[in-house]
Amino acid sequence: MMRTVYGASPADIAGMDTERLRAEFLVDGLFRPATIEFVYTHIDRMIVGGAVPLANPLMFGSGADVGTELFFTAREMGIANLGGSGTVTVDGTRFVVANRDVVYVGRGAREVTLQSDDPERPACFYMNSVPVGADIPHRLIAKGEAKPMVLGEEARANKRTLRMYIHPEVAPSCLLLMGITDLAPGSVWNTMPPHLHERRMEAYCYFDLAAADRIVHLMGRPDNTRHLVVADGDVVLSPAWSVHMGAGTGPYAFVWGMTGENQAYTDVDPVDVKDLR
Repeated sequence: MMRTVYGASPADIAGMDTERLRAEFLVDGLFRPATIEFVYTHIDRMIVGGAVPLANPLMFGSGADVGTELFFTAREMGIANLGGSGTVTVDGTRFVVANRDVVYVGRGAREVTLQSDDPERPACFYMNSVPVGADIPHRLIAKGEAKPMVLGEEARANKRTLRMYIHPEVAPSCLLLMGITDLAPGSVWNTMPPHLHERRMEAYCYFDLAAADRIVHLMGRPDNTRHLVVADGDVVLSPAWSVHMGAGTGPYAFVWGMTGENQAYTDVDPVDVKDLR
């Protein structure tokens, strides 16, 4: 099943109420037991997806919803496991995927099968897929292979460890970047200092958040911000023109995925906090 989200321009958000803002920039309901859910966005044509296999595996590969023979005829994908251990099988090649491992699926794959080792503690697969222009082999990137970067300060409540998985310095792709950020105990703010990257959009999947807690995610132009109140498993779509930052009422982590003109992680335009409005 695939839904479609169209996004909007920065001029549109000034007149949006909460319901409309959430409809355009927030994706919920991705992680339903025994189901695969995909959302096709017109923000750089990224597809975000979620799958929670239980006793039976879940499979996909048809390109009917994207207008091609196969899902991967002209696409690549990152699959992050946010739950219990499981497997990702790509055309017969089986990858054992622990919590916070990522599988890269390259162009040309015919069928992907997702399975949990234990239905009582199911895997929770989060997916980002973008158009591709190169053939790159499928591979597993274990958490221990990711490149960690410790950012922020405890005194400013924004200390965190960012791990790069699908990235030129770790596992190459055509246009997709993907990683996971964990907040340090006592820290609540992410993506500080805030910034824009006009040449790349980004999607945030917030997870490991208690049912009673929420993230207040700030978006919009730096001088005209709006906010989204985000629950566990929700995804925020951040267009290239939007600032993206947030704070949680309790511990959390998030998967970030990007695509656009380049894969230069430092190609950003910082915004001073004092200039936010």
